[in-house]
Amino acid sequence: MTEEEKALAGMLYYAKEESLQKERERSQELSYAYNQLRPCQVQEREEMIRREMKKTGKNFRIEEPFHCDFWGRVTLGENFFANYHLVILAGNEVIFGDEVMIGPSCGIYAAGHPFDTVRRDEGLEYALPIHIGNHVWIGGHVSIVSGVTIGDNTIIGAGSVVVSDIPSGVLACGNPCRVIRKIGPGDDQKFLGNGF
Repeated sequence: MTEEEKALAGMLYYAKEESLQKERERSQELSYAYNQLRPCQVQEREEMIRREMKKTGKNFRIEEPFHCDFWGRVTLGENFFANYHLVILAGNEVIFGDEVMIGPSCGIYAAGHPFDTVRRDEGLEYALPIHIGNHVWIGGHVSIVSGVTIGDNTIIGAGSVVVSDIPSGVLACGNPCRVIRKIGPGDDQKFLGNGF
């Protein structure tokens, strides 16, 4: 079993293995090139993302700067939007559903390190997939860690640290992130008044 196969299987793997290092460096070059494109170069940005990511919808936008260590493990659903300073550490697959919005300065971290110092010092890592459902809104400065699934129609409040699965149709926030309540039809009226 190769180190990449171990990583994608959620097993401990040697992260500094040569082919993984080369792909990480290639992805760093992609991130650098992407971030050098002018804001008006929308077509070039889209072409790069379509070519390099595992799969994309027809419509998407990732504002610069954007950093990702393994572009080819990321899937973007339809109408994906990420604001400034998104970081994706895709040691394993990171899958975004349709109609996902991500606020500024968020981190999606599929990579993790052993608690055992000997294994960690040897350069062993693990990576578990992250799945984010459809119609999810992730507020600014949110961190999502390895192995998390976020259900459809959910909102993650700004500043949250998501360390475990979050179900569908809820408002969740905090550190660690936890469900506050179900989202209901009257929620927007609280913020927008009767003109909604």
